[in-house]
Amino acid sequence: MMIPGHHVAAWRHPEAEAKSVLDFKFYKQLALTAERGKFDMVFLADGYAVHERYPEALEQTVNVRPEPFTLLSALSAATANIGLAGTVSTTYNEPFHVARKFASLDYLSEGRAAWNVVTSGSDAEAKNFNLEKHVQHDLRYERAEEFVDVVSKLWDSWDDDALLYDKESARFADKDKVRAIDHKGKYFSVRGPLNVARPIQGHPVVIQAGASEPGKELAARTAEVIFTAWQTLEEAQKFYSDVKGRLARYGRSPDDLKIMPGVFPIIGRTEEEAAAKKALFEQLIPEQAGVALLSALISFDLAGYPVDGPLPELPQLSQINGGKSRFQLLKDLADREQLTIRQLYQRIAGARGHREIVGTPSQIADQLQEWFENGAADGFNIMPPYLPGGLDDFVDLVVPELQRRGLFRTEYEGATLRENLGLRRPADFTATELAKQQQEQAIEQVAVQVAK
Repeated sequence: MMIPGHHVAAWRHPEAEAKSVLDFKFYKQLALTAERGKFDMVFLADGYAVHERYPEALEQTVNVRPEPFTLLSALSAATANIGLAGTVSTTYNEPFHVARKFASLDYLSEGRAAWNVVTSGSDAEAKNFNLEKHVQHDLRYERAEEFVDVVSKLWDSWDDDALLYDKESARFADKDKVRAIDHKGKYFSVRGPLNVARPIQGHPVVIQAGASEPGKELAARTAEVIFTAWQTLEEAQKFYSDVKGRLARYGRSPDDLKIMPGVFPIIGRTEEEAAAKKALFEQLIPEQAGVALLSALISFDLAGYPVDGPLPELPQLSQINGGKSRFQLLKDLADREQLTIRQLYQRIAGARGHREIVGTPSQIADQLQEWFENGAADGFNIMPPYLPGGLDDFVDLVVPELQRRGLFRTEYEGATLRENLGLRRPADFTATELAKQQQEQAIEQVAVQVAK
């Protein structure tokens, strides 16, 4: 739900709702359309800064968006089945706040909340939170790992049956089923317990998007859905096999994690119509905005380089402090197809590194089916080019084709997002398990002190 569409120039499309970027009625309309199409969830991307490094990006692209918790809470009252996923950074938040807000959203939505865990990616965001430079990549993921652990402990600080509501005995809750977590780690010291009971889903669904080595390891240990970006079937298969293969060492099965690559579909009732739609989008991209977008995605300033020339020599991956996996993906794409800067930004201005598919509803379904049936995806994150038309086309034209093939639901399977994704509910966390975890944590702290 990037408004008014996922393409960088979506707001310029003749049919895009450009003036509705902060209009709740428009978000409600989109959520209900997605629910009519039996989507698992709507997903809000988010960030904590405007793109001011490149003036063209501020002037020529959409830089405003509603705060996810506020919007998703409102949408929870307007929808009945669809999951509500919000992006919240572990770099510029505190675990207690995040645990409490997502637990509350899970209750408001009756079990449909999901948290997209990110580590933020820019100096502009750092400068809005008392820092001059963005935290280093590895340290961001180290903090994120502990952050997710603390949030999970807080969600588990109440047993499922801790609330009694017993008026006769004057017992609202069983004190023996509510406990402090007493977490003391490298980044956080949190006593707990949470002041919201255990969420309806046990834990709201945890989503992650990193494809770097630290990102994949964090996902294998903590994530239940991965949003990822790949250009080819072979790349997607390799990633799918890699991450699923890491789960066993954390006591998890392949079914505990759903991998959902991003897909940017341009749909036409004929091939000619689809091609014409693609050409229109390419014409709508202001050159400066295209260069600014590409610069931001690869964390390297391309201003001043010939736009019809090749990419300049780029830094080594180890020198990149932004999104490492996206940098490598786009560099590989440019090298593989010998693209100029202009050709590269035209390729990624819509999908932004994710896979672009163009064609008729049947052709779109063919490509989704190929990845789904060949070990590259459990599902897809659909990124409509512009809104509402791009979503309407997918729901009205592609979803029926997938349903005819027996590849997609015709009704929701359950009441919660977990049930609809086929994810198990986390077991109730008992006081014994917590004591064991705290003992292990104390042993680790002693070992660290001895090492020092």
